Amino acid sequence: MSQRHTVLRSLHDVGLAAWFGGSLMGAVGLNGAAKEQGADWRQSARIASAGWALWAPVGAVAIGTHLAGSGGLLGANAARVLTQQGVAASALAKTALTGAALAASVYGRVLGKKIELASSESPEDAEKAERLPVDTGQAERHLSYVQWAVPALTCGLIVLNALHGEQQRPAQQLYGMLRRARTLAPYVMSCHHRHTSH
Repeated sequence: MSQRHTVLRSLHDVGLAAWFGGSLMGAVGLNGAAKEQGADWRQSARIASAGWALWAPVGAVAIGTHLAGSGGLLGANAARVLTQQGVAASALAKTALTGAALAASVYGRVLGKKIELASSESPEDAEKAERLPVDTGQAERHLSYVQWAVPALTCGLIVLNALHGEQQRPAQQLYGMLRRARTLAPYVMSCHHRHTSH
């Protein structure tokens, strides 16, 4: 109960903070500025694409950092997941949300790359865009949904992280372990009864 995992927690929290903050800033600030400053669709798309392209490597590092910390903490807390009531459910919910946020981030990058190629003035990019034709209107609509989904999903992860923090209080750990023991007690007693009756 008293173990400390400062490095893992730091990786988990800093990575998640950058993932959430970067995606929210992009959806609100970058996309909004691109629409205001662009003279037409193509110019707005180029401004937004350039900003997201610059952020992409940092975002990838943030996601990787968070996943490293999250995986390490899950391994370090494996005993609590098994023995404390409620921890397994919140860990499963967190894993599902992380997967959804990761999928949305990757899908958003793929859509963004398609729009970047379609809006570029470079002959090389135009040639690539012709090889991968895309309905830019539909791609932009999907991208706008995805770019709002990422901060929403990562915000959910922050809330679940707060719940995990509460579950790690000594009183909560003891309460959860007692609840798990009470849940398993009838099963253990029936197994014991069957064993002694033979």
